[in-house]
Amino acid sequence: MSDNKKKILEMLAQNKISADDAYRLLSAIDGGEGRRESNNKAGTAVKDKAKYLRVTVVPDPESERSGNYDRVNVRVPMSLIRAGIKFTSLIPSEARDKVDLALHEKGIDFDMRHMKPEDIEELIGALSDLEVDVVTKTGEKVKVFVE
Repeated sequence: MSDNKKKILEMLAQNKISADDAYRLLSAIDGGEGRRESNNKAGTAVKDKAKYLRVTVVPDPESERSGNYDRVNVRVPMSLIRAGIKFTSLIPSEARDKVDLALHEKGIDFDMRHMKPEDIEELIGALSDLEVDVVTKTGEKVKVFVE
């Protein structure tokens, strides 16, 4: 057991944090250890955790030869996405209510207050299956994927 996990359990035992807080902290630590287990019918397999959300735009060969092109290569760490989702708890309730109402008006029933750490990992796990490939009319190739 890591030192961080021991400290969290000690704080729980001393009533310095609630059981929910301890669970969230332990889940965050487990999420940062670099491996994720996923169950399948054949048994349990260990899969590397997705580290980056990647967006690339590669110009068509003709534009590349002429030097008249833009190349895009964006790599967003998944840890930034996890942190961003966790920071939603800091949104004032009035603002959160307005966002919930706006989403509901668009037919989207989603409330960040009900997100749990395992939901975040499930969402990120689903992103690991995401792959978008687009070829524009001008021949540019746009890719969105997780690595």
